[in-house]
Amino acid sequence: MEKIGAVLVIGGGIAGIQSALDLADSGYKVYVSEKTTGIGGVMSQLDKTFPTNDCSMCILSPKLVEAGRHPNIELLINANIVKLDGEAGNFNVNILKKALFINSEKCTGCGICGQQCPVEGIDIYNENMVINSAAFVKYPQSVPLVFSINRDKCIGCGICEAVCKAHAVEYFQQDEEITINVGAIILAPGFDEFDPAPLQVYGYGKYPNVVSSIEFERILSASGPYTGMVLRPSDGDIPEKVAFLQCIGSRDIHHAKPYCSSVCCMYTAKEAVIAKEHQHQVNPTIFTMDIRAYGKDFDKYIIRAQDEYGIKYIRSRISSIEENPDNKNLILSYESENGSLITEEYNMVVLSVGLNPPDDAIKLSKIFGFELNEYNFCQTDTFTPSKTSKPGIFVCGAFAAPKDIPESVIQASASAAHANILLHSVRNSLVTKKEYPPEINVEGQPPRIGVFVCHCGVNIGGYVDVPDVVKYAETLENVEYAERNLYTCSADTQTKIVESIKENNLNRVIVASCTPRTHEPLFQETIREAGLNPYLFEMANIRDQCSWVHMHEPVAATAKSKDLVRMAVSKANKIEPLQRTILDMNHNVLVIGGGISGLTAALGFAEQGFMTYLVEKTAELGGHAKNIYATIEGNNVQEYLSNIVKNAKNNENLKIFLDTEIDTIEGFVGNFETTLKSMENKESEENTLEHGIIVVATGGEQYQPTEYLYTKDPRVVTQIDFEKMLFENELDEKVNKIVMIQCIGSRNDENPYCSRVCCAEAVKNSIKLKDLYPEKEIIVLFRDIRTYGLKEKYYREARSKGVMFIRFDQDLPPELEKKGKNLVIHLDSPNIGKIDIDLDLLVLSVGIHPPYESNEILAPMLKVPLNDDKFFLEAHVKLRPVDFATAGVFVCGLAHSPRSIDESIMQANAVVSRASTYLSKDEIESEGIVAHVDISKCSGCGLCIETCAYSAIKMDEEKMVVEINSGLCKGCGACVSSCRGSAIDLLGFTDEELYLVINEFK
Repeated sequence: MEKIGAVLVIGGGIAGIQSALDLADSGYKVYVSEKTTGIGGVMSQLDKTFPTNDCSMCILSPKLVEAGRHPNIELLINANIVKLDGEAGNFNVNILKKALFINSEKCTGCGICGQQCPVEGIDIYNENMVINSAAFVKYPQSVPLVFSINRDKCIGCGICEAVCKAHAVEYFQQDEEITINVGAIILAPGFDEFDPAPLQVYGYGKYPNVVSSIEFERILSASGPYTGMVLRPSDGDIPEKVAFLQCIGSRDIHHAKPYCSSVCCMYTAKEAVIAKEHQHQVNPTIFTMDIRAYGKDFDKYIIRAQDEYGIKYIRSRISSIEENPDNKNLILSYESENGSLITEEYNMVVLSVGLNPPDDAIKLSKIFGFELNEYNFCQTDTFTPSKTSKPGIFVCGAFAAPKDIPESVIQASASAAHANILLHSVRNSLVTKKEYPPEINVEGQPPRIGVFVCHCGVNIGGYVDVPDVVKYAETLENVEYAERNLYTCSADTQTKIVESIKENNLNRVIVASCTPRTHEPLFQETIREAGLNPYLFEMANIRDQCSWVHMHEPVAATAKSKDLVRMAVSKANKIEPLQRTILDMNHNVLVIGGGISGLTAALGFAEQGFMTYLVEKTAELGGHAKNIYATIEGNNVQEYLSNIVKNAKNNENLKIFLDTEIDTIEGFVGNFETTLKSMENKESEENTLEHGIIVVATGGEQYQPTEYLYTKDPRVVTQIDFEKMLFENELDEKVNKIVMIQCIGSRNDENPYCSRVCCAEAVKNSIKLKDLYPEKEIIVLFRDIRTYGLKEKYYREARSKGVMFIRFDQDLPPELEKKGKNLVIHLDSPNIGKIDIDLDLLVLSVGIHPPYESNEILAPMLKVPLNDDKFFLEAHVKLRPVDFATAGVFVCGLAHSPRSIDESIMQANAVVSRASTYLSKDEIESEGIVAHVDISKCSGCGLCIETCAYSAIKMDEEKMVVEINSGLCKGCGACVSSCRGSAIDLLGFTDEELYLVINEFK
């Protein structure tokens, strides 16, 4: 059967976009089928994202634009799947493209039709809180920026047709059914929010000041109904007391969904924080059961919300809400932890609604032939978490299970990896190379500068007087054109920038908006499409450096914005085109670490035909998984581990080095050289490997407790010890009463993070104990039970089997006393008061910590950072969760942060996909901003060689001057600052350019 080098992605949310970009950059034609009129999904509706409080649209918009203009991605909007034929490698898919009644090829996105339309319609994007016109675009930054007509509302007045200068309105446009031929399919239809209306006790839909969390996101958003002001719907007043109610539609077996929706605890904390930032009068209170802050840096965010913003948490589930008819306030009744009934009045209530599977889940399963689980999410397996039951069809994002943005992005890349493995033999068979216009020669031309200043909704415009900044920019030297944009990173503004460059003959471009860290490549690509060299571009970061830091000082924020624009203009007058070096791509891969993550990643590369080197410092493969017998779902870990090790050893493209450590790493993406040293034989000859990609899968370690008499009394064990007792039938029959204590070595001053897996391990082993010995008693002492997602059902199962769960406070942890030969736990619980528990066995749920020493050694070799907790730090927590800022180096598994086996497998596969965007190419481009040596000034002192962290500088022993390898150079500028003879300049940041910038600061 002939395989097809194309993939269909169903769903244009962040997961679908990530899958599409990975595959398009890896050599495949990609179709994205989106049932609405624009891509972006729920993430486009959010105001900010946790835990960084990044503007959601700010970080999403570059992805949207990239997908929209990628030559190998075709967006099929307003489309529904009709039929599937074929098999893995070669599918035929029938898709119904519903009529927009506006020709998408002609529509310019000008919006005149919407402005002139007299017919009112509901704005679904704004959660029905405002009125839209019948001629509309999904949202201001929508990709593609194409308007459509709601024919159900259209009265046929003809106004939109009359005002459309592009003649794009087509009232009699018909639906069209097309057939596409693809080799694989990725399901990313996302989720639907739980509708709280049927839960009448909360008054949603009855009381105007009770809103859902997604509605509150739109209230917070600059493009929302109140332009970012926190106002209550009934009267437009600022609500001083806002109550957030957790678990609405989640963890409720009687009235809603029994599973945990995974994201609600964190997005609620974020909404409370952002509300406080937007209006300092707002005082949020969050009603919760457990605080499930299980992700990387999530606990720190909760602590920050409480300590810095004064967010109040109350552990209680609200029993009823009534409205005060006099002022439209909400009266909440709830039971406190000591059992007393409390009634309190709030100005506004936000219901933190859960995640449901998409409404068309059953329909999709019937068309494609894959199975759904008991909740109508897509059925997957622990060891193949991105594969459906149908070969060739993969799944990602919240359709697999409730999950947040980084986990969705990880699984999106993981799904793309499976498509890569399936179709690698036909890679690059259907792709189109992007063609750019000839680069305009600006040599000898006087600077003609264009300045584009971004409102970013209220993100910038709420604190900076943007029109005043634009007016000021017009007065600066050689500025020929200046304008302001609502969202400069949106697709329509990119088109405007290109048009402005051509119309005004601009040869330098400045964007005053947010951070170049996330947006500079987007704008550089835009001006290249206009024929300019991408380095004839400057950014003034007036968001991070002005509006954010001077949020309460608008005059100062505006003045500083003018300063930054003036400095950027001064530099832009001197910037020159730079060239990127073309480098050969070595297609070999080095994977460091032989646990499940490393093995999964290594096999993912090897199965695509890439020669892969797997380095493991111990004598055995398997890592931490060697100690785990089963997952919480009941899957046999040892059997799976045995199979994957066998597959690795039998793959001819995979070479394994055991008892081996990394000695040195030199080079750069596409051209690394690594020296290995054998731990078994220190005198053996060292191996030197050449490769283009590095994967860090070095794993984590179990915390070794010093508390609770561990190692001093054999009756005190860890969960790993206890699991072995259960599965190897080693539990002493005299043991009848068992106590588990959670959060040992986690969520404390030394390790302030949650170790993510400990609660699931405790629940799993408790269930196993009850299955083997129903008569034995077991008590779990916890701070929060974090069985997030679909794991919640096992928590319920444990309780139904008689496992007792008792909460303790962080400041009053359980105390262990040895009375003679007996062990006694003393506990002061906030729920039941002081109790003493006699026990036969104490099980400590210990956390995971990084291998501190080896990480500290490896990180400098790789030129990658560690976070405060000494786990490896990814490039971006949301959108680049497995990439490092250093190109060509990736991270997965416990090296990144604590995570379960299925999550580690997903992350390992994600690494395979992200690395394949390099490995699919024979050549890659290096960065143009690199150091340059003026050999006439170089004295050959070599100080720069010692300074360079990237080993990019070497001495020419014959000429006694230094040479810089542009492939290795990262443009950090350390060598420039250390050069006593001023012989080194950083291209794009030369001494002359920087002096101009500094001299403009007044």
